[in-house]
Amino acid sequence: MGPADLVQKISISAETPRGSERNGGGGAALAGAEGAAPGGWRHKCAAYVLALRPWSFSASLTPVALGSALAYRAEGALDPGLLLGSAVTVLAVHGAGNLVNTYYDFSKGIDHKKSDDRTLVDQILEPQDVVRFGVFLYTVGCVCAAGLYAVSTLKLEHLALIYFGGLSSSFLYTGGIGFKYVALGDVVILITFGPLAVMFAHALQVGYLSVSPLLYAVPLALSTEAILHSNNTRDMESDRQAGIVTLAILIGPTFSYILYTLLLFLPYLIFCVLATRYTISMALPLLTIPMAFSLERQFRSRSFNKIPQRTAKLNLLLGLFYVFGITLAPAGALPKL
Repeated sequence: MGPADLVQKISISAETPRGSERNGGGGAALAGAEGAAPGGWRHKCAAYVLALRPWSFSASLTPVALGSALAYRAEGALDPGLLLGSAVTVLAVHGAGNLVNTYYDFSKGIDHKKSDDRTLVDQILEPQDVVRFGVFLYTVGCVCAAGLYAVSTLKLEHLALIYFGGLSSSFLYTGGIGFKYVALGDVVILITFGPLAVMFAHALQVGYLSVSPLLYAVPLALSTEAILHSNNTRDMESDRQAGIVTLAILIGPTFSYILYTLLLFLPYLIFCVLATRYTISMALPLLTIPMAFSLERQFRSRSFNKIPQRTAKLNLLLGLFYVFGITLAPAGALPKL
């Protein structure tokens, strides 16, 4: 699944400006937007917003918040402008990556009438619309990155390395090489929506690259990967029929369950170590552990309905409590901060 597959995707069906058939809840949403404010341009804007799948953006915003919190704890200060700029930059690249995923899945015949994402299948938007919007968002991301370089003390080569690494990952997930289609999508997501995004936000704040954000990103990266893995496990049969090879397909249902369980609970083990050895504030993410046990039971029973969505909710809450825990930690209490 693409970057947006980190979250359970909402099915989209709508009447197009040209009058295609209306079906599904997504169509009602777009029809409501059109009815509330007559005019094709408003209908088109609503379609563009839905195509971005904004409900998936927590997967990129949480790492930005974590990287900024780590910088605040290390330096004792935080630049709100850099925080906002880094968030907008990451969101632009994430949104563009979502559109790339939509375009290539459609062009390869993977998306169909029963797919979660039917933006192009139902002609809510035309392929050229998706391409143009994706190019626009990548351009916005590059402009924002240039602006961040102008106001940050981070070296150009370091900023470019991280930024274009993330941009390349968002495109190559389904475009070009298409890591998603050859069982490497999990690796891309694990790196991009964890260490890379956290390091980007941290480096902008402190002005240099550091290894410590990579270490602190591990719990969040594992939790984020759990979203994708639950989604891929649910879609094993349809992905196999479409010719996609995912990690879930390679290892099968039993080992997929074992992997999902590890991805769910390893972050809590890390938080327990941090809380007992360094500061009790790192125990805050443990408040979400009942949700993890509930998800484990649901996955074990192979009742996959809504499980990626529920895993994403856990990821968001765990990430927020993690950020709060780091922010509340006494100065010097955490290692390398």
